[in-house]
Amino acid sequence: MAAQVAVLRDLDGEPVEETPTVRRVVQSGEFPVWRLSHPFREGLAVRTIVWFTPEGEAVLMLFFSDKAQMGDVFYDSVGSRADQAIDEWLRDRPTSQKEDSR
Repeated sequence: MAAQVAVLRDLDGEPVEETPTVRRVVQSGEFPVWRLSHPFREGLAVRTIVWFTPEGEAVLMLFFSDKAQMGDVFYDSVGSRADQAIDEWLRDRPTSQKEDSR
């Protein structure tokens, strides 16, 4: 997790292209989200799902500590779960920011 947060700190905003560590979640729902991953380790798959505000601020939406147990089921619901978390985060922000984020 610390290595994934370090990757986020090194970004200047939302990525413009995918890397082995940062990839767009194709199952995204209403909001585009990205996943951070780590090098392969048998039996372990940590995923961090991140959304970027229009200003380029990274907002951690979901963290899953052992995706290896769930497999692709994790990604089947990641879009709807991220959308719910983003909507909740945006409810605490000014209306104009919410409209710009969609």
